[in-house]
Amino acid sequence: MTYWKVLFTFAEKFKVMKSKFLLPNKFKKVGWIILIPSTIIGLILLSPYHELLEINGKAFAICVDQFMGNLHYFTFVKTNITNTLVGALVIIGALMVGFSKEKVEDEFIANLRLNSLLWAVLVNYLLLLFMFLFIYGLAFLNIMVYNMFTILFLFIAKFNIALYRNSKSGPNEE
Repeated sequence: MTYWKVLFTFAEKFKVMKSKFLLPNKFKKVGWIILIPSTIIGLILLSPYHELLEINGKAFAICVDQFMGNLHYFTFVKTNITNTLVGALVIIGALMVGFSKEKVEDEFIANLRLNSLLWAVLVNYLLLLFMFLFIYGLAFLNIMVYNMFTILFLFIAKFNIALYRNSKSGPNEE
């Protein structure tokens, strides 16, 4: 037996190939419940009406530069925490949606998931390269902020489109 056959036989026997990083399926519904409203609120925060949603409070900061060169470490700052809360909720919701198991999680679904993730990373970095070349100043800073979310959104969209297309094409023949 070759090395690879031994390795795959071992993996099959002990189910080593199954992903340990996926959440149970019930987290997907909770993720959507968090993701949809937080994304809508995030879009409102981009509009001129963002001041309506302002939440001021104290937040712990490992590092804060309140004024140019005035660095403080491990302190509390009084700030508008709306963007922080909404951004955290978007990330948590998107991670729950994107990385929860499907009701039937088999090798085909795992392959769709991997291909969708690879596609999302590639498209995200091609978009980022374009932005690096053609966007400058504070507009680029905004692009970098939005870029935190694009991989997750691209992955969720691509994976769900692939699942939908697969469900419409009939049962999977292997």
